Amino acid sequence: MTEKPERRFVVEPGGALSGTLQVPGDKSISHRAVMLGAIAEGETAVSGFLDGDDAMATLAAMRALGVAIDGPEQGRLRIQGVGLRGLQAAAGALDLGNSGTSMRLLAGLLAGQRFASRLVGDRSLMKRPMRRVTEPLARMGANIHTEPSGTAPLVIEPVAALEGIDYPLPVASAQVKSALLLAGLYASGETRVTEPAVTRDHTERMLEAFGADVRVAGSQVSVRGGGSLQGGAVVVPGDISSAAFFLVGASIAGTGPLTLTNLGLNPTRTGVIDILQRMGARIHVERERSGAGEPVATLTVEPSRLQGIAIPPDRVPLAIDEFPALFIAAACAEGETTLTGAEELRVKESDRIAVMADGLGALGIQAEPTPDGIRIVGGPVRGGHIQARGDHRIAMAFAMAGLVADAPITIDGCSEVDTSFPGFVDRAREAGLRIRSEEGGA
Repeated sequence: MTEKPERRFVVEPGGALSGTLQVPGDKSISHRAVMLGAIAEGETAVSGFLDGDDAMATLAAMRALGVAIDGPEQGRLRIQGVGLRGLQAAAGALDLGNSGTSMRLLAGLLAGQRFASRLVGDRSLMKRPMRRVTEPLARMGANIHTEPSGTAPLVIEPVAALEGIDYPLPVASAQVKSALLLAGLYASGETRVTEPAVTRDHTERMLEAFGADVRVAGSQVSVRGGGSLQGGAVVVPGDISSAAFFLVGASIAGTGPLTLTNLGLNPTRTGVIDILQRMGARIHVERERSGAGEPVATLTVEPSRLQGIAIPPDRVPLAIDEFPALFIAAACAEGETTLTGAEELRVKESDRIAVMADGLGALGIQAEPTPDGIRIVGGPVRGGHIQARGDHRIAMAFAMAGLVADAPITIDGCSEVDTSFPGFVDRAREAGLRIRSEEGGA
């Protein structure tokens, strides 16, 4: 994949957030809507689709596999489903860019096909661990290969059939769970996945909406193969992971309420709200409703005086993508914040524990990383120079730190922000952040 030109953010101090904001559509739901719509029968109409780079990588992959998709046009897609057995071999490798979700979920979707596939990505994605997905898929009968290091490219050879398995997840991971459930659609019998802790359940909800024989019992979710999916309408709500940066920003530096509309509040994704409220954030949930099986609401955030806390271990899987933003909240809180049980952060787009600790240190904040977490002592935030290491969430998190810094913050390595939040700079500026984007930077 062609690498993007380098981009940096420069944030001037003195901004404050307020007003009304609609964040882009949920990335996790956008991925799944395209995949399930593609293998369903009939047409699936999607609204609110996130046209960021990651979700667009999934869309391009499904087109390469023979699925006709119109759009996106103002967040709308029309997917002409080909059924479970209607996918066709791609003409070349499927390039998934920076999207780990695309690669891991497609590994499951393609494991039971009767044609070969090869999955590749950018430099970052090609370094991320894939054995956590490929090993249980192999137990189901998939013929799937990685590099000796357990990384991509993933080479998936055709198989006649898969068999359902009973698999206890060694580490809580929605991506691994989802990959196995997707493979389970092509397997004989039942595929059962047991989680050590609750993870996001978008796949289960959407499988049920598409008519799959899926069941949830406590920490176990199962799917029975051999059925079919039926297309329909999918409404994608705003992404809580994108909203997290503004929840933190409005808490640490607001001039009045900031309102976030049409926001997905799936209970497996609301850890960031719970953690911020435990720290003293004034976040109010209003006008709750349901859309396409997902809870949706409006949130109002008011400036708050945050206190450091010990983050409860059972909240960690429910906020795993939001910790870069939460680390900025911890830096602005009084006292000490500690996190444990979050080793998953070390194998994201970057080692988020190490990169965030380095960045916080550069801004004068005491941050001590541990193997599975971090200890942060809140204090005055200085200006400084940050390396986001190409990680979109780290770039956006440190942009919010600029609200309270005593001098400008320059953030290098921001080119991947469009993977999850296209238009971030414009929306942040409209909300009151004094930010600009420049070409260049390391």
